[in-house]
Amino acid sequence: MPQPLEIVATVLFAIAVLHTFSVSWFARMAHRNGPHAGVWHLLSEVEAVFGFWAFVLLVCMAAVGGTQSAIAYMDTRNFTEPLFVFAIMVVAASRPVIELVSLVLRAAARVLPMRRELATFFVVMALVPLGGSFITEPAAMTLAALLLRDYFFRAPGHTGFKYLALGALFVNVSIGGVLTAYAAPPVLMVASTFGWDTAHMATQFGWRAAVAVIVNAAVLTFVCRRSLSEASAAIRAGVGTAQDDSAGSVRQPVPPLVMLVHVLFLAGVVLSAHHPAVFLGLLMLFIGFTEAYKSCQDRLLIKEGLMVGFFLAGLVVLGGLQKWWLQDLLGGLPPLVLFWGATALTAVTDNAALTYLGSLVEGTSETWRYMLVAGAVTGGGLTVIANAPNPAGFAILKSHFPDGSISAGRLFACALAPTLVAAAMFLL
Repeated sequence: MPQPLEIVATVLFAIAVLHTFSVSWFARMAHRNGPHAGVWHLLSEVEAVFGFWAFVLLVCMAAVGGTQSAIAYMDTRNFTEPLFVFAIMVVAASRPVIELVSLVLRAAARVLPMRRELATFFVVMALVPLGGSFITEPAAMTLAALLLRDYFFRAPGHTGFKYLALGALFVNVSIGGVLTAYAAPPVLMVASTFGWDTAHMATQFGWRAAVAVIVNAAVLTFVCRRSLSEASAAIRAGVGTAQDDSAGSVRQPVPPLVMLVHVLFLAGVVLSAHHPAVFLGLLMLFIGFTEAYKSCQDRLLIKEGLMVGFFLAGLVVLGGLQKWWLQDLLGGLPPLVLFWGATALTAVTDNAALTYLGSLVEGTSETWRYMLVAGAVTGGGLTVIANAPNPAGFAILKSHFPDGSISAGRLFACALAPTLVAAAMFLL
């Protein structure tokens, strides 16, 4: 039988999930500029949702068992992932890294036999998510979202195209990280327990994911070719949202040596992903380096990174008390039902938490394990909470949607088709 506090935590978790689907309504209330517009604005921030309801849970804990019980629970939580996503967002979103990646992508786009803007979009939607298998999914999401923002999303209008692109991006990043055993959070949670190495991931999951990512990117490029051309032309003509950095300032070219240093910092953060003391120390050094070379920098995404970290930390706190129903539910499902069940459950809970709880089920077959992980990564693009990197892309791109908010319902609908492509490949 579940404990009363576990039931309270599950109720609050359900409320938080419903809250994420209601942020567009809160955003409309905030834009009316009434006496409580500030509160509505806070509640419209998806990145604040799970942190807010996690705080409510801690208050309930303190009220029932005292502050020491709440503190003791917090001490048992592992916040490495939220801290890592914050650090990787700040480093990967720096101007030297973005410019270097842009150079590489433009070179790749020139090879493709299609118009430049279509080739660029295809490369961003295909190669960057697959690159997440090597630089980690949060870094890939950050880079892809920034490139989409700069090349296409700054143009006004084209809301339907933006939702389609965001849905496909979330799905492609979720499945694009399974070529290795360390880059995707849901894989990382089970790799050592299941005895899976990078060779296993590449042969069992990787090629299927690569085909699905390329198909999703190619189909979306074809379907949205008109919007891509119009958005690209509008941005070239100077029509659209202003740059985040200081308008009108003279941008100095980034020296190759500065690019190299930034890449080394990025590599250091990726390689120390399991050691917060190391990658946070590197982050502090990185911030100091950017201050020394301000002329080569844009504004660092520290605020956005902190908000995403807050979101994931709230998910860790609320998700820690969902084991009582999730583990029993997963353990009783046959493999094929498990695949679709994991895909659906991922939409309302973090897929890394889902695979971790599944790894605790004893006596499972290799097929059962495959279906658990495949389902978890397949459903990782359906909602903003389904995969840890999603809030990073959400935070970077949301200002380019109406009312500065992204509808969870429209995102789900636009992510459904690429999700089904991924499901078909993993079930092949």
